[in-house]
Amino acid sequence: MILTTRKMIMLCCAFLLIGKTIAQEIPLVTNIAARSNITLNGKWRYIVDPLENGYYNYRLEPFKNNGFFENKKWNTTELSEYNFATSAVMDIPSDWNSKDQRLFFYEGTVWFQKDFNYKKDTKTKGILHFAAVNYDAKVYVNGKMAGTHVGGYTPFNFDVTDLLVDGNNFVVVKVDNKRHKDNVPTVNMDWWNYGGITRDVTLAQVPSTYIEDYLVQLDKKEKGKISGWIKLNNETGNQSVSVSIPELKIKKSVTTDAKGMAYFEIRANPVLWTPEKPKLYEVTISKADENIVDQIGFRTIETKGKEILLNGKKVFLRGISIHEEAPFRSGRAWSEQDAITLLTWAKELGCNYVRLAHYPHNENMVRQAEKMGLMIWSEVPVYWTISWTNPDTYANAEHQLHDMIYRDKNRCGIVIWSIANETPHGDDRDLFLSKLAKYARTQDNSRLISMAMEVTSSSNNINTLHDNMNEYVDIVSFNQYLGWYRGTNESCKDMQWVIPYNKPVIISEFGGEALQGLHGDKKERWNEEYQEELYIQNTQMFNRIEGLAGVSPWILVDFRSPRRQLPNIQDFFNRKGLISDQGIKKKAFYVMKDWYAQKEKEYK
Repeated sequence: MILTTRKMIMLCCAFLLIGKTIAQEIPLVTNIAARSNITLNGKWRYIVDPLENGYYNYRLEPFKNNGFFENKKWNTTELSEYNFATSAVMDIPSDWNSKDQRLFFYEGTVWFQKDFNYKKDTKTKGILHFAAVNYDAKVYVNGKMAGTHVGGYTPFNFDVTDLLVDGNNFVVVKVDNKRHKDNVPTVNMDWWNYGGITRDVTLAQVPSTYIEDYLVQLDKKEKGKISGWIKLNNETGNQSVSVSIPELKIKKSVTTDAKGMAYFEIRANPVLWTPEKPKLYEVTISKADENIVDQIGFRTIETKGKEILLNGKKVFLRGISIHEEAPFRSGRAWSEQDAITLLTWAKELGCNYVRLAHYPHNENMVRQAEKMGLMIWSEVPVYWTISWTNPDTYANAEHQLHDMIYRDKNRCGIVIWSIANETPHGDDRDLFLSKLAKYARTQDNSRLISMAMEVTSSSNNINTLHDNMNEYVDIVSFNQYLGWYRGTNESCKDMQWVIPYNKPVIISEFGGEALQGLHGDKKERWNEEYQEELYIQNTQMFNRIEGLAGVSPWILVDFRSPRRQLPNIQDFFNRKGLISDQGIKKKAFYVMKDWYAQKEKEYK
């Protein structure tokens, strides 16, 4: 369905997009980092364009030529009101909000331009890959349209072979991060809407017929077997492809069918991946003119009644929620070092699991978590009040869900796909989310499905979870903020919980705000002692919740949010972090660390 939707969108847009040629949009190239690549990270020129003068004429008609995408060389003999060559420079990947003080609150269009050299080869294709651009991207190569993408947290790529020339080339990207009611996420959210080319940009050089995608995992039905498939980029049959895992003494060659697909089954008993021993194997997918190396682990994840079983053993998910916020400097996190810093803090807390909220995080984060022995909850930004009845909104959400699963299906660290967060109950919402859950299962039936629900309260201190989505999820997860948005810290002692489903329970969020370094009475908000007491009372309450299989407090690190405006306390930061934006641990960090140490002993 998603490919059909893409093709329809492309056909419709073909008559509307500006530029002289439209390149071919193609399915995502799996494991782009393992290909023969030219990195386009680095210095890019940029032009801020709040009125979109580079895209529309004064009648608001899209330019067919003379737009900023043409990157014309400025001179004094003809009128031109832009010049990339003398414009400001920004490091990419990054976000413009933290890189340019003028753009701290800016939402709108910014144009980016970069020159690069390329050597053409008739036997190869050039694939231009963006790991993420927030939010609406229009991409041009040498003045011609390569394609468009909507969605701020998932990768996309274009076949730009026919747009490239020998020698000097340039790419121009129009980035627009304006919020809209029918977008995913919608206009109302509680994190910073960082604009820009926020993740890696790569130009891959691949064979004309290349390995587009592959899946390698434990067989879902039979123990002692690894199974999967290899997919070529076109319907080329009778091609020999292979998978090898040297450490397991595996080398298996298979032949593609008429659709360019090759399937394999291999007898094997690999060491299973666990948080304590996160074993990864070097796996090579290859054909005569191509070798792709990946690091892949093997494990099983399932539920039995109210238990979560990892490799058949009961496990408690000792977690923390994390935003894609850069440690120390603020702004969008993207690098391997950003990931290592954040995840090291999670490990210091005692975590074996991270909730990557509220959107798919960058691939560095997912791969580093897997290497460090952290199970992962990965989520799409179906957040708060989405346009439930708009078919285009649903198509957007499904597209993002597809791309999240597509990119990370070989990452054994991911154990949960989450389809939503804190959505209001109603028939339209239930229909939207049930379709998403069913779609997720068609894409991957080897992981668990969940979503962050909400609990309703009553005057007699009985908290009841009732959500029609219970039948579509494997894990019942909910957010609750006793001591902050309702009740007091002391009221935790009197609370009872009714969760009428025979499924594992995860408390996906709880917490409260504290400005690091502010101290005072534990009954006064905003100081570290209040937050510390909140964690003490909540964790004691958790011990009374039947079927509790995990928690992920909100949140690891203070993060930027325009909703958080209290001067001298928030200053546009959500202060619920257990660690400050400057990397200093608050008192509540140690409460949670001690509780997790107890849980670790219980589940040994």
